[in-house]
Amino acid sequence: MSIDHAAQSVPDPDDRRSNPSTSTPFRDLLNARVSRRALVRGGTVVAATGFLAVADSAPLARTLGVPAAGASGRSLLGFAPVAANADDAVTLPAGYRADVIIPWGTPIRSTGPAWRPDGTNSAAEQAEQVGMQHDGMHFFPRGPGPAGNRRGLLVVNHEYTDRTLLHADGDAVMTREKSDKTLAALGVTVLEIAQRDGAWRPVDSPFNRRINGTTRMTYSGPVSPRHPALRAVGLPRGTLNNCSHGVTPWGTYLACEENFNIYFGTADPAWTPGPEHDRYGISRTGLDYRLHLADPRFDLARNPNEPNRFGWVVEIDPFRPDSTPVKRTALGRFKHEGATVTESRGHLVVYSGDDQDGEYIYKYVSAAPWAAMRARGRSPLDEGTLYVARFDDDGTGRWLPLRFGHGPLTPAQGWTDQADVLLRTRRAADALGATPLDRPEWISVHPEKSAVYASLSNGSGWAHAVTPRTPNPYGHIIRWRESGDDNTATTFEWDVFVLGGDPAYDDRVRLDDDGIFGSPDGLWFDPDGRLWIQTDVSNYVLNSPGWGYDRIGNNAMLACDPGTGEIRRFLVGPRGCEITGITVTPDRRTMFVNVQHPGELTPAWGSPTPENPRAVSNWPDFDPAGRPRSATLVIRKEDGGIIGT
Repeated sequence: MSIDHAAQSVPDPDDRRSNPSTSTPFRDLLNARVSRRALVRGGTVVAATGFLAVADSAPLARTLGVPAAGASGRSLLGFAPVAANADDAVTLPAGYRADVIIPWGTPIRSTGPAWRPDGTNSAAEQAEQVGMQHDGMHFFPRGPGPAGNRRGLLVVNHEYTDRTLLHADGDAVMTREKSDKTLAALGVTVLEIAQRDGAWRPVDSPFNRRINGTTRMTYSGPVSPRHPALRAVGLPRGTLNNCSHGVTPWGTYLACEENFNIYFGTADPAWTPGPEHDRYGISRTGLDYRLHLADPRFDLARNPNEPNRFGWVVEIDPFRPDSTPVKRTALGRFKHEGATVTESRGHLVVYSGDDQDGEYIYKYVSAAPWAAMRARGRSPLDEGTLYVARFDDDGTGRWLPLRFGHGPLTPAQGWTDQADVLLRTRRAADALGATPLDRPEWISVHPEKSAVYASLSNGSGWAHAVTPRTPNPYGHIIRWRESGDDNTATTFEWDVFVLGGDPAYDDRVRLDDDGIFGSPDGLWFDPDGRLWIQTDVSNYVLNSPGWGYDRIGNNAMLACDPGTGEIRRFLVGPRGCEITGITVTPDRRTMFVNVQHPGELTPAWGSPTPENPRAVSNWPDFDPAGRPRSATLVIRKEDGGIIGT
């Protein structure tokens, strides 16, 4: 996911890698490995070479360790696909229904401040309401067995704010109140919800909580709270731009800080960016949020170390409302898209993409089995090794350790200790020769085996859709298998799973109309092995024939049977939105999905203004005096069955 939709595919003009001769762009590898023969019509996976080089679904399934649909004669997909469309509505297959809960501005307690549709809620009121721009989320059941299917904690990230919609008069004039309201709308919401009288609703609970841009934070791991790079004005506060997430085996939530750089700036003409500012996209203007004009905390000249406090994975215990969130520095500092957690031989393994064009995929492995570490009072997220991926053109790959003293990460090369490596994770990955990727997004591990899937949303700049995949305006999904089916292994085999795009514009794409998509983002396996694919097509090209996105429609969610490669569109969102965030109740009969930023500027439909915030969309309230709101969908089958069947 990316809040900078206009620039999400613009190449970085700086040659910021210290060892470019060993960094082969993944798009070059893709072009070398994909041929038209390798693509099978109907959305079926690429099976060109390497460990996935099989011709039919049964061997492919055995290779990946997933059930082959052909073995039972049944597909994992039991619904009729919906058509792509540009409606200002949520479209689902026949037999399904969607209800809207906890839209932006919902009070987290029944006695809290009510939502004001004209945007006049104060910063203090926003701090007691559900945040803006829902993103990654997880449902934590309350109680064992059937009770956990009807009641639980829904934990939701809030990625960024739309200044036109957040403030009644937009943000042409920046004030401290507007800066404070922006920080209050960011972060994470913890909210208890329950199913009552057939409908899901938020309920008053001691667990209900807002964690935002001003919440007290602490740090753990190699970069301690006392590290000189974290010394800034005031105590560490806040988490910004939380994108996707992860969940630990011990029941905590991992919120991931992505585009934190956009909130910083300065009006000081004497300030100049250093190498690390450039590497993380920190500039004097940011993304024109201009918080620095009202809050010195975000002024790069007055508070130069404050950006070092962001770009981390934040551990939150949803069942301890008085606990302080912890930024786990051993997982590195970069624009974390997510933190996908799995286990292998007792060790904790965390996969994470760095969501920017030309960035990398990372993997963290705990130093010892996680249960034993916790039994001794140690966090498995504090002691371990962070790796970065190198993809080789023969279909193999290697995890390169970002470990002080290893390879070029030595004092002779300017590195001081492990904390320095983690504070400058991107530079360390550059030095090791990691493979640049086309915007690494979500990562998901198949529930039955070590096959790992990653979405690469798009990259190398938007171009006419008839051009080759360099540039790559549509994105694609890759997958790999760790050696020995061990997620702690340091070598793997990789291949391309599917190319996004429209075959009408790119004849290498083999998606049919039921499964056509572009810019894959959210990626999640349900317990049955269905792969759910959510899209984040930039609003600047959404529904645009000039960019080859006219037939793809609004952003959507699709489901895939990885044993056959069949892809069907399951959901289409309202105008201007991104579809993101997905979780289910334990019985899989309720699914929660987020609709983010409906109604944002979309050239195909127009641009919201303070005078007319409903220019693009008025979802979900359709209030003639209101404005569009991010919200969570509650999706169920009308027959009460498992979602997707």
